[in-house]
Amino acid sequence: MAEKRQGLGRGLSSIFGQDVEQYLDDIQNNAADAPGRKEIQIRIREIRPNPYQPRKEFDKKALEELADSIRTHGIFTPLLVRKSVSGYDLITGERRLRAATMAGLDTVPAISVDFTDEEMMEISILENVQREDLNPIEEAAAYDSLVRKLGYTQEKLAERVGKSREYCANIMRLLKLPNDVQQMVISKKLTMSHVRPLLSLKDEDQIYDAAKKVLQKKMSVREVENYVRDLQGTPAKTKTRSVQVKDPYLRDLEDRMQKKLATQVTVGKKSINIAYGDTDDLNRILDLLGCIEDADL
Repeated sequence: MAEKRQGLGRGLSSIFGQDVEQYLDDIQNNAADAPGRKEIQIRIREIRPNPYQPRKEFDKKALEELADSIRTHGIFTPLLVRKSVSGYDLITGERRLRAATMAGLDTVPAISVDFTDEEMMEISILENVQREDLNPIEEAAAYDSLVRKLGYTQEKLAERVGKSREYCANIMRLLKLPNDVQQMVISKKLTMSHVRPLLSLKDEDQIYDAAKKVLQKKMSVREVENYVRDLQGTPAKTKTRSVQVKDPYLRDLEDRMQKKLATQVTVGKKSINIAYGDTDDLNRILDLLGCIEDADL
């Protein structure tokens, strides 16, 4: 049976418990019952954006739809803020704040909670990761912040975000891509699987030129790998038998499962093979698949 995850942060487990998202939802949904956490109305102009917000891209259409809903129904879930010297710092709820501004509201409902800078950073990053709201570049930058600013080791990072160490290391390498190539990933023109082989090229100019070629030719991940080998002058391994082209649907399913489970997945016509590193990694995957029943240890 999988072990329960340790609490978040260094010495913060007594505050956050096992799940940041659940902790924040509890604050927001039970504000009336929580001592010292009474819901208040705050002027939008008094709220400063969260400097630790890892998400930089917000879907304009989705914000407009949320703004329309707010005009009609108001804001159901209050924002989380902390009192500052002048006004308030936003902890969570940036989409609601932006949509409320678009809707023309002067004030928004909020709950003020006392958090340190370290706690704010960890909450902002981990809560967004848990909600799977980040694109790969934002996710990579968020992990990098936890490592550089909070001193996470790769083992601790993998544990906190519920991913394998290999996945965390690979996605953080995306930050080595040229900015123009990172933008291709952000705009979903290229996937993480497409650009990862490009990191083995010698310099940024070669990576950028290769990325443009990959985009222009609409290469598959396997074709990108072969293309990079050709650029490096590395011959492909000889095959003793012909290689059949995988069904595009199965290949797409394989890519999506690998992203979801953060491990190697092979999808055949009548079988699915999921790789795992050790018992802890197996338990993590089973948990993601909903194959482990909750139980008190």
